[in-house]
Amino acid sequence: MSLLRFQVVKEGFCKKAVPVDEPSGRPSAYFGQQVFNREKMFSYLPKKAYDAVIAAIDNKTPLSRETADAVAKGMKHWAMDMGVTHYTHWLHPLTDGTAEKHDSFIEPDGKGGVLEEFSGKLLIQQEVDASSFPNGGIRNTFEARGYSAWDISSPAFIIGKTLCIPTIFISYTGESLDYKTPLLRALNGVDEAATAVCRLFDPAVNRVYSYLGWEQEYFLVDESLVAARPDIILTGRTLMGHESAKNQQLEDHYFGSIPSRVEAFMRDLEIECHKLGIPAKTRHNEVAPNQFEIAPIYEETNIANDHNLLLMSVMREVAKRHDFRVLLHEKPFAGVNGSGKHCNWSLGTDTGVPLFTPGKSPEQNLQFLVFIVNVLAAVRKHNGLIKASIMSAGNAHRLGANEAPPAIISVFLGRQMSGILDKLQAMSSSDDFLNIDGKAQFSLDLPQTTDLMIDNTDRNRTSPFAFTGNRFEFRAVGSSANCASAMIALNAAVASELIDFKAAVDRRMAGGEGKMQAMLATVREMLAGCRDIVFDGNGYSDEWKAEAARRGLDCETSTPLIFDNYLTEQSVAMFRKTGVFSEPELKARNEVKWEIYTKKIQIEARVLGDLALNHIVPVATRYQSVLLDNALKMRQLFTPEKAGKLAAQDIEEIEKIAGHITAIREETAQMVEARKVANRIVSEREKAIAYHDTVAPLLDTIRRHIDKLELMVDNQMWPLPKYRELLFIK
Repeated sequence: MSLLRFQVVKEGFCKKAVPVDEPSGRPSAYFGQQVFNREKMFSYLPKKAYDAVIAAIDNKTPLSRETADAVAKGMKHWAMDMGVTHYTHWLHPLTDGTAEKHDSFIEPDGKGGVLEEFSGKLLIQQEVDASSFPNGGIRNTFEARGYSAWDISSPAFIIGKTLCIPTIFISYTGESLDYKTPLLRALNGVDEAATAVCRLFDPAVNRVYSYLGWEQEYFLVDESLVAARPDIILTGRTLMGHESAKNQQLEDHYFGSIPSRVEAFMRDLEIECHKLGIPAKTRHNEVAPNQFEIAPIYEETNIANDHNLLLMSVMREVAKRHDFRVLLHEKPFAGVNGSGKHCNWSLGTDTGVPLFTPGKSPEQNLQFLVFIVNVLAAVRKHNGLIKASIMSAGNAHRLGANEAPPAIISVFLGRQMSGILDKLQAMSSSDDFLNIDGKAQFSLDLPQTTDLMIDNTDRNRTSPFAFTGNRFEFRAVGSSANCASAMIALNAAVASELIDFKAAVDRRMAGGEGKMQAMLATVREMLAGCRDIVFDGNGYSDEWKAEAARRGLDCETSTPLIFDNYLTEQSVAMFRKTGVFSEPELKARNEVKWEIYTKKIQIEARVLGDLALNHIVPVATRYQSVLLDNALKMRQLFTPEKAGKLAAQDIEEIEKIAGHITAIREETAQMVEARKVANRIVSEREKAIAYHDTVAPLLDTIRRHIDKLELMVDNQMWPLPKYRELLFIK
């Protein structure tokens, strides 16, 4: 950024809200207009093809090639009616983002012209370069073939002039190279396992659905300010910057009045979401300045995950129209709240029964407790794996700081639910415990208000995995993450527990126990082995950290070592049992995780080194020279005694600046050398550990010296926008 442009930015001449070209009518009039949903399929497909597709979606029945041809034809006609010229298979590679290759509909007509064609073959399958995406060594760089395959359960949609078809992505040898394939496997696994358990209570149950409601937190920063921050551009976060005198300490931003410029962005974003069938419902200011949240209505987990990935892409584009930059990094600013993506997860049957909600009869309440206890058992048994599923270089900065949950996975249940489990463990018969209170009424004794309905649990903001009345809120997921990573581990682990639960009940029943008694005895036995995962207290306290270690919970803080949990014998066996991952797939994914961790720290180190030596040190040296010049002129103008007194403060400041400059140079040189040593390590795991242990700590020490200089150097000379400018929208 030029000095002139930066000066304009610093003086606050930022662009104002951009008027939004809103569609006429209510959201219901244009909701899903860019989605090939059931309404569009009914209009564009022959009845036979429509019925076959609906059966494939609802009942998982196979789809014939003949039907695929009919669907492709109808999909093409709808897309072209919408002005579409290209199509793409929309992938979820192992990058936490999405990928797409666009092809036009044209095919030669043999007469020198072209026709618009789109066959079932092109809809169902495409060949993709599998060596150019992260693959963990499954593919050599000279073995490029991979395949994408249509995910029938997730509707196609239009972005711009391109038809996007959600797909899975596998290698030529059949291993998964994406997040969607194992997510679908995990969802199928929990469906089958939970359905088998539900049929013990109601034989009419044919399917169990996994539901997800994500809450996407994000920061907005003026684009012109971002242009002057190479660290934000290249890493997504600030690698330096002293905290603002005012940040979130007054607690006045949370749920505060939304700035008009931000509201215009939100309105525009919601319109785009609604057109794409994303049921965006809630928007509000978050805790930190410039931090906000958008949340949708719950959907089936696979579709919800697609919609979250789509949202992250769309919000970046919409932000450009409003001269904003969206920051999805988990900790873009030190000293204030980081951003998460709370994943509210639940299970429900095709008969309309929510499995995490108490019922009106003892039998329904037993079913509720069966599923609650199976979740507790899954999270306890696979504690380290659940943590590994949400861990990343970015989330490591967030967890345990400024209201984010700690890096220890525990479950919050609340007093009522904990009391019910206490009673369950202590009881001797099933006659007196299966009446579970629902919401209670609470009167404020004010004529201006009605009675309130109080939930049967409170909320615990320090809990990474909290039961909130009819769902579990997985709060530890990072804002930039693909929700699928957490949902794969969670649904697979729960499926595994439900399989074991059903087998144990069957054994008891075969031994002569009644069905209800067999289930009750099994639940109590499981609860005795997993109760220590429940913690309703303050997750930030040092006492809890010591207690968690005593309980045997995973307290590791090194991200590369946390990833080891994917390759434990227990994890490998669980994923194999549920059909989610083979061992080679797990090993390959861990190679990718270690490699990405290393590269992110490597990029941050290179960016910080460049900024420190080429931006900060020269400016600090220049300011130091100004102080030196002033001290020398003092000596020329005043008597030695008076000049010494007047220049004393400048001399002290000069010494401090010199000390920080020296430290920055020395520690940057150490960081470069540490990178060189780490880069020579062949093992991706050992290299990631080396970057964590020897490179990452220097990022913080170098930053501390730079942040001290920021408070000392003349504001007009400082080369980067400061937190007080970045964190408050004008």
